[in-house]
Amino acid sequence: MKLSILNKTLRQAMIFSAVALSFSTFAQNIAIVNGKAVPKSRAEALAQQLIRSGRPITPEVEEQIKEEVVAREVFMQEAQKLGLDASADFKDQMELARQTIMIRELFMEFQKKNPVTDAEIKAEYDKFTAANSGKEYHARHILVEKEDQAKAIIASIKKGSAKFEDIAKKQSKDPGSGSKGGDLDWAAPSNFVKEFSDAMIALKKGQMTEQPVKTQFGYHIIRLDEVREAQIPKFEEVKPQISQQLQQLKMNNYQQDLRTKAKVE
Repeated sequence: MKLSILNKTLRQAMIFSAVALSFSTFAQNIAIVNGKAVPKSRAEALAQQLIRSGRPITPEVEEQIKEEVVAREVFMQEAQKLGLDASADFKDQMELARQTIMIRELFMEFQKKNPVTDAEIKAEYDKFTAANSGKEYHARHILVEKEDQAKAIIASIKKGSAKFEDIAKKQSKDPGSGSKGGDLDWAAPSNFVKEFSDAMIALKKGQMTEQPVKTQFGYHIIRLDEVREAQIPKFEEVKPQISQQLQQLKMNNYQQDLRTKAKVE
């Protein structure tokens, strides 16, 4: 009788241990696929990628992640069964993937340790404001190769036999503005080469250059349509763009510094 009771107690203990082990396995893994445990760390890694991209992890997304992880395991097992992971092409691709991940982590680590500060952003904004303050000019131009051609265009416009905008569309060498009747939109004089800007700011509203203006691009006929005080965007409006540009500049400098220091034979 005592032996029977002891055996029963041992069987119960073994069953309890097996159940406990089963619960422990499922606590550590997201699923068991064809007898192989799929660790939760895979789901956590996918979740981190989504978080980095700005996507919130909702219960629905968690379920989608689980389905994705399980599907990947199913497909991986089949690929391994076919021996695809032993091919030279697979190994080459794995090495490229490893390099890509390591480089991405390197750059992310650099950004963490070298963030763009508010002081840097403000200093860049102040520099931009200083360079773009003053007046803005809304001008049109016609660009041609030869001086005689430019003079003939000026004479034609003065006679009233042709409109500035029409000639710009037909004859201007500048494809960007030519299709818009020579329109250069609002811009600061510093946006143009010196010869062009000097001639432009000397004009009065509605006036056209009496003589062709020669630059490295050819001969210009310039007409000034409007003048206004520069429209500088507020700091908060451009802060994100400035921050992104400065971060990219830091990254470019970091990459260039690494390449310069590297010994390449």
